[in-house]
Amino acid sequence: MIRKADIILAILLIIAGLAVSYAFAAGNQTGQTVYIMVDGEEYGYYSLLEDQTVSVEQDGHINKITIKDGKVSMAFSDCRNQDCVLQGEISDTSQSIVCLPNKVVVEIRGGQQEYDAVVK
Repeated sequence: MIRKADIILAILLIIAGLAVSYAFAAGNQTGQTVYIMVDGEEYGYYSLLEDQTVSVEQDGHINKITIKDGKVSMAFSDCRNQDCVLQGEISDTSQSIVCLPNKVVVEIRGGQQEYDAVVK
């Protein structure tokens, strides 16, 4: 038997879920710069506004990153599973592409400065 309190609880849970979804969606911003890291060290950074292809060659491995129309994707990788290539295009600051076998990380930064913590 459904009580009035059950209905109120369900409505509150739905509202809370929508609020959390909005908070996560509001955190996405269109980035301005593509940062490429290889084995934990910065390889280079590139503007999202300039169409180009960046070839990352290290330890006998090759990754090709394509920047086009404000989006970035891993166009080619010589790793076996190809998860990084299948990731597709990214354009928001909350997104990244990772090629674990080749230790290559592509992430987007830019927009407003975001802080993880503030210390006084």
